[in-house]
Amino acid sequence: MSVFQIGDTVEAIDDITKGVIVKIKNGQITIESSDGFQLNYSASELIKVSESSSFSVSNYDVAQIKSEKESLKKRKSQVVKAKDRNAPKMEVDLHIHQLIKFSKGMSNHEILNIQLDTAKRQLDFAMRKRISKIVFIHGVGEGILKEELHYLFGRYEGVKFYEADYQKYGLGGTEVYIYQNA
Repeated sequence: MSVFQIGDTVEAIDDITKGVIVKIKNGQITIESSDGFQLNYSASELIKVSESSSFSVSNYDVAQIKSEKESLKKRKSQVVKAKDRNAPKMEVDLHIHQLIKFSKGMSNHEILNIQLDTAKRQLDFAMRKRISKIVFIHGVGEGILKEELHYLFGRYEGVKFYEADYQKYGLGGTEVYIYQNA
């Protein structure tokens, strides 16, 4: 026998959904959320709440529920493919909309300077943190940013750069390999 009845107010355990039970059938409970959507849950995913009282959950209750859920999940070990083991550790997207919120009204020169400053800062960071591979995503465009990046990378010692993986980046990425000194 279910502890839930049609008309009960419930909240989902793993979601911020709150609603009223409108249907119970074959172990599936359908609730109508406060937004008007009908959603299906099992009884173990819901908590009955009183409309008049405020409901609070202690950290102990949350930890207990999490431990129960963790024990139910199957543990799968991740198999890392050889292709992924050699994948770059760091990606830097130099598209201007990824770097700043508003680029409207900026000249191409200002945009290029922001992109090059970001590339230099990220390359210096990778060298300090001993990250051996970085991919700079510059896009295809007219090729100005790509040429400026190649000029920048050429000024560094212990750095080799080449086209990034074509399948993943097309012609819009440059991979940088940083030689690590012993």
